[in-house]
Amino acid sequence: MQSPMISAVPSPPAAELLARERQSRHKGSGIQIEQLPGCWMLQQTWSRNGDAPAPGSATLLRWLQASLILSRGEQDLDIVNQVSLAAFRLRFSGHAQLKGSRPLLMFSFTSMELSWLDQVLLQRRLTSPKAQRLPFFALIELNEQKGTLTARGRGGGLAQWSRHMPESP
Repeated sequence: MQSPMISAVPSPPAAELLARERQSRHKGSGIQIEQLPGCWMLQQTWSRNGDAPAPGSATLLRWLQASLILSRGEQDLDIVNQVSLAAFRLRFSGHAQLKGSRPLLMFSFTSMELSWLDQVLLQRRLTSPKAQRLPFFALIELNEQKGTLTARGRGGGLAQWSRHMPESP
């Protein structure tokens, strides 16, 4: 998937982000599965406490076009997490489910692929972790106006993506 350079989305202050997360934990985020399909470009990450990451890491992730691609699958969602460097692309693909009222986007990658342009150089099947060890994103907020999705990962870090809108011809 080709995409233009991504511009940074202004990040909310940590206190505001953590307040939205507390609200989401108590009342749920209201995010529905129908709102998730699309290409989400990673914009910003924070530590478990809401602290900014090492200087330059968000810029590097945007430069690598780190993305989360969600699409409707046969049962739930198909998920792709990928980074690109020049014509190289590293892609992890699998399946995801939305569970609970917060909700949790639980996922499992089933394959890894390294490609150059459209030529696959390496492809591997991945074993799924046990159900209780599945990775997840606890979805905090989907802001339709700003086109952003904010979540906390299983490891405790926070992330914000912006929806990539394809350019009209």
